[in-house]
Amino acid sequence: MTQEERYSTANLHDGPTYFKPLVDKIEPFQCKLKNSETIATAFPVFNHKQIPDSLITFLMNEFNKEIERGDTYPQDEPLSKEEFIHYWFHSFTVIFLETDKKEIPTDVTSQEEWSKLVLGTFYIKPNYMPRCSHNCNAGFLVNYAHRGKKIGNRLGQIYLKWAPLLGYKYSVYNLVFVTNVASAKIWDNLKFDRIGLVPKAGVLKGYKEPIDATIFGKDLTKIEPELFDDLIEL
Repeated sequence: MTQEERYSTANLHDGPTYFKPLVDKIEPFQCKLKNSETIATAFPVFNHKQIPDSLITFLMNEFNKEIERGDTYPQDEPLSKEEFIHYWFHSFTVIFLETDKKEIPTDVTSQEEWSKLVLGTFYIKPNYMPRCSHNCNAGFLVNYAHRGKKIGNRLGQIYLKWAPLLGYKYSVYNLVFVTNVASAKIWDNLKFDRIGLVPKAGVLKGYKEPIDATIFGKDLTKIEPELFDDLIEL
């Protein structure tokens, strides 16, 4: 498969039923991390078979550690590899690496090496069934070893650039627990609306009572240009 074929939006599966992608392909996006000279590249992934198996294993392990921490995602048991692939690579995935290359390396095999390279990842998929499938949902994960570098903000900006290109019209985050202050700050800064509250939504580790969750939403057809002022493509 050529690079052009790999990044073609024709490969998008389970996307918006009634709206087509706005572009024919989405190519890797390079930028610098906020307040840093570190170069990072966001890679669009339309199928998990496009990336090394060792990278999938690393991402799965990172996600399962997040589940074990028990304060951000609703799962309470680690996912098998098959379950993780179905969940994280269900439709469209982005992998954010610390690299100035335009291709995901295929010669990296060790988990230690991936830990240095992987900054974060997120998925985009429909939040509802076909007639409402133009409303998308996303899940984000920052490599624990790289937290504190404002990577989540960069992932959010790239999400706002690419989700509309896939044909989505509105974004819904179903459950952002009110104790997840860092996540809420990102969505507030990116001008998401707080469209709802789910009382006592999650039984989280470290809390005696169930925790409320905020529902965030954003119109993807009216994204404010100033949100990308510091996101300069290299």
